[in-house]
Amino acid sequence: MGRLTSSRRERRVAIETATPGRIDRFFEISKRGSSVGAELRGGLVTFVAMAYIVVLNPIILSSGTDVSGSTLDFAQLSAVTAFTAGLMTILFGVVARLPFAFAAGLGINSFLAFSVVGEVTWAEAMGLVVINGIIIVVLAATGLRRMIFDAVPMQLKISITVGIGVFIAFIGLVNAGFVTSTGEASPPVGLGVDGSVATGPTVVFVVTLLISGVLVARRIKGGLLIGILVGTIVAMIVESIFRLGSSADSPGGWSLAVPTLPSSVFSLPDLGLIGNVSFGSFERIGVLAALMLVFTLVFTNFFDAMGTMTGLSKEAGLADERGTFPRLKSALVVEGIGAIAGGLTSGSSNTVFVESGAGIGEGARTGLANVVTGVLFLLAMFLTPLTGIVPSEVAAAALVVVGGMMMSQIREIQWTDFSITLPVFLTVAIMPLTYSIANGIGAGFISWVVVRSLSGKAREISPLLWIVSLGFVVYFARGPIEALLG
Repeated sequence: MGRLTSSRRERRVAIETATPGRIDRFFEISKRGSSVGAELRGGLVTFVAMAYIVVLNPIILSSGTDVSGSTLDFAQLSAVTAFTAGLMTILFGVVARLPFAFAAGLGINSFLAFSVVGEVTWAEAMGLVVINGIIIVVLAATGLRRMIFDAVPMQLKISITVGIGVFIAFIGLVNAGFVTSTGEASPPVGLGVDGSVATGPTVVFVVTLLISGVLVARRIKGGLLIGILVGTIVAMIVESIFRLGSSADSPGGWSLAVPTLPSSVFSLPDLGLIGNVSFGSFERIGVLAALMLVFTLVFTNFFDAMGTMTGLSKEAGLADERGTFPRLKSALVVEGIGAIAGGLTSGSSNTVFVESGAGIGEGARTGLANVVTGVLFLLAMFLTPLTGIVPSEVAAAALVVVGGMMMSQIREIQWTDFSITLPVFLTVAIMPLTYSIANGIGAGFISWVVVRSLSGKAREISPLLWIVSLGFVVYFARGPIEALLG
């Protein structure tokens, strides 16, 4: 009996010691210079930086009224947003084994809510998103998407990384109310309110930014996470004293989430929107008009994701000298599946989120961080009240810090050759100024092809880059083209 008990104990110990080894080998944690602790922290920080999407995506989508006068329910949108983000983030982490989390793409959801559903129903709009995803999966599975990725010159890939760094820093500054629209032609944006930092939430952002910056500069493990936790506590204290409330109720309030302890913790998710898809848009608005909408979705989805993955892999130190990262084909296929999943659940196309850089800044290097982030998104379906504790002003500080980290890649750009300088500059500048990664990439591609070819370097340009640049010309001129199509 004693021998049997001892044998069982030995087997249990063997299983317990082998499991971490299997996880390490599967995700290549040690090989990438990471640790389980760093991955757990990174996954948590990524979730905190992205959690606002559970609130913001429903705000955007529920504000769109379709051609039949119907709108989508906010609570249902919140549930499917968290559900799809959780499933896709875990799938990407397990298949591609990279720390790039997924959620509903902000550019595409706005396009759907404010443009597409003016012509079709919500179900038909989501059908177009599904078609867009199928096209992207086919392009990835056939290798064409990889070919386009490889055709992009390294200097442009670096500029995409830098541009995304500036872009996410700008997102953070805007979300925090540190940079605001003036409502005037000149200057279009300004500092805070009337040129000064005048609200409590923005002051909390500044405090969180400085604390996080010091911790990261001193190389404190978990610096970003500690900064977010401290910032949240400060925000809760500020709210308890001054009762700022929501910005919807008072000008100096919190933008999305008020940092207070919720009265209830649990809520049952309503996933009733899943499967609400129709392909009747081709009948309703005609084949050409529907195809133009699909073309816009594909271009936005395709190049937003490509740019984001390029930038994140570079920041994580996973890209080689050509800018290629591990399991690239799998990553591109799964990203396309994210668009299909987003359409099928009515939460809009899911894609790689640039806020994943927050987790990478915390040390995430493998798909294990994604599993952590994905599980937290799935829990968020049941813990919706808790997702509102961290205000977006606090999460915004992490984005600015990570933007600064990504900006450091600018040292690798060859500034002495102006045929490189101009395309790189346009890529970096246009991303934040137009709030679109795809726009920045398009401007970079077109200017690279034109300037380099007319500078006597046409032979160095891949024919595929010419084709893609022509596609971007059509993309930028889609308004007049749609008008011509009626």
